[in-house]
Amino acid sequence: MPMPTDERPKSFIRNLVDEDLGSRRYSGVVTRFPPEPNGYLHIGHAKSICLNFGLAADHGGLCNLRFDDTNPAREDVEFVDSILSDVRWLGFDWGDRLFYASDYFDRLYECAERLILGGHAYVCDLSPEEVRAFRGTLTEPGRDSPWRGRSPEESLDLFRRMRAGQFGEGEKFLRARIDMASPNLNMRDPALYRIKKAAHHRTGDKWVVYPMYDYAHCVSDAIEGVTHSICTLEFEDHRPLYDWVLEKLAWPEPRPRQIEFARLNLEHALMSKRKLLQLVREGRVGGWDDPRLPTLAALRRRGLTPASIRLFCERIGVAKKDSWIEMEWLDKAVRDDLNPQVRRVMAVVDPLRVVIENFPEGKVETIMAPFFPDEPARMGSRGLPLTREILIERDDFRLDPPPDFFRLAPGREARLRWGGFIHCHEAVLDGGGRVTELRATLSDGPRPAAAGGRRPAIVHWVSAERSVGATVRLYDRLFASRRPSGDLDGELNPDSLVERREARLEMSMAEAEPGGRFQFERLGYFFLDPLGTGPPMVFNRIVTLKDGWARRARDKNQAG
Repeated sequence: MPMPTDERPKSFIRNLVDEDLGSRRYSGVVTRFPPEPNGYLHIGHAKSICLNFGLAADHGGLCNLRFDDTNPAREDVEFVDSILSDVRWLGFDWGDRLFYASDYFDRLYECAERLILGGHAYVCDLSPEEVRAFRGTLTEPGRDSPWRGRSPEESLDLFRRMRAGQFGEGEKFLRARIDMASPNLNMRDPALYRIKKAAHHRTGDKWVVYPMYDYAHCVSDAIEGVTHSICTLEFEDHRPLYDWVLEKLAWPEPRPRQIEFARLNLEHALMSKRKLLQLVREGRVGGWDDPRLPTLAALRRRGLTPASIRLFCERIGVAKKDSWIEMEWLDKAVRDDLNPQVRRVMAVVDPLRVVIENFPEGKVETIMAPFFPDEPARMGSRGLPLTREILIERDDFRLDPPPDFFRLAPGREARLRWGGFIHCHEAVLDGGGRVTELRATLSDGPRPAAAGGRRPAIVHWVSAERSVGATVRLYDRLFASRRPSGDLDGELNPDSLVERREARLEMSMAEAEPGGRFQFERLGYFFLDPLGTGPPMVFNRIVTLKDGWARRARDKNQAG
C-alpha cells in the first residue's frame, strides 16, 4: 500500500516525481533497477534498489527488474541467479516484470537501422586507438572520422554485414552522428553497436553485434514504459545522449525522464565490481560471499538482516553530490535493528582458565539470568552453571596493568556477570612467561567503592566444563584505509579476520539453530553461520557493540 505523501521521506528525486505527476506529465510511476550480470550486487546497489522500488511503491506504481545483458564476454548465469536472490532477500518483488535487454535485441537492431536511414548513424572503420586520437579533449574539439560522410545506404549495408559476421571484432562499429565539437565528450559521435563474437547466456550465437549500454538503456526504458530512469551521478553527462536517441527515433511522448543521484561511497570499502572481482580471483577473500566484502551475499553471510540494510539506506538518504559515508552509519543501523530482537548470552572467545579455590570440586551452582537484562520478563531466563573452574576473556586480565586498566589483575577483584566477586591472588605462567591460569577465591555481597568512586569491574565468563565449544570469526574492516584507492597490497587490513577456534559458549547455546543471531555480552552481535563447517559451531561477528575504529582514530589524533 503506498505511503501517504506527507509521511514519505523527502528527497529531491521524490519532489521531481511529485512535480511530474502534479503537472500530468505522467499518469503514474514506473521505475526500473537495471543490473549488469557481471558480478554480485553490493550495498551500493542496495541503495539503488531501495530507491527505485521505494519510489514506485510510494506512488502506487511499478518497478521493473531488467538485466543489462549487452556484453556477453563479461556475463554469467551465476551472476543472474545471485542478483535475483539478493533483490528478493532484500525484500522487494518485481512480480511479472522481470526483463532482459536481450529481450529487445531485435527491436534495438531495428531502431539502429532507422537511425542509419535517417542519417543519424554511420558505420566507422577507426580502430579504438584512432577513435581516442580523433575524439579531442575537454578544451579541444574532436575531428570527424574519415567515414563520417558515408551514405545511409552504404552504412546500412555494412551494418547488415556486421550482423552477418563478415567482419572481425574491432574492424567496424556503428556510431551516432551528432557533433564532434560538442563540449560534452559523450556527444562526440558515440558508439551505438560493436562486434563481439561471444556466445550470449540467453541468445547463444544468434548475435555477433551488441548494443552499447547508453543506447540500449534509453530504448529499453522506452519500450517498457519507464517514466523515471534513476541513475547514479556518473550518467549525468550521458543524459543528453539518452534524450537524443529517443528524439531521433521520434519515440512517442511521454518519454522516460533520466534523473541522477550520488552513488554510495562507503569508507573502508570498495564498490568497484572490477576490484571486487580482482579480490575474489586473486584469493584475497574467500569468494563473493566472504563476510568482509560489501556484497549483499557477503553481508547476508555475515549475518546482517535485510531490515538493517534498508534502514541504513533510508538514513543516508539521496543526495545530488558524491560524498563518503562513514562505516559507522551502517554499523549503527545494524545495532539498532538487532538490539531489540536478539537474546543476550555469554561467550568467551579467547579463554583464560580461572580456578576458584574456595569452590568445592564437583559442585555446580546454577545462576539464573534473563536473556534481556533490561526486560527480565521477556523471553524468560536460562541457568548458568558455576563450577570450580571457569573461563574468562584473556583481555580481562593484566599481569602488570596500566593505570587505565580496571579489570582483573594480581591482588585485584572483579565481579562475575550475574554472580559474585572473584579475587585473584596468583597467576600461573608457562616457560615463555605467558599466563595460563589464574588462582582466585569467590565471595558474595556488596563492595564499597574504591578510591575515586570506582567499583570492581564486571567480567563475563562460562564454566570450563559445562560450556559449548565453537569457532568464532571476528570480522573487521577489509581495508585499513578510510578511503581506499584500490591498492590491494598496501591498503588491506591484515586483521580483517581473526579466527578463534577455542571459544566457549554458555550451555544454552547448545540448542542454537543455524541462522540465529545473538548478542555475546560485551563482545558484539554474532550469527550462527548456516554454511559453517561445524562441528563445532561457527559464529560470525556481525558488528561490535561500539565503534572501535572511531575510538582508535580519536586516540591517534590525540597522540598526534
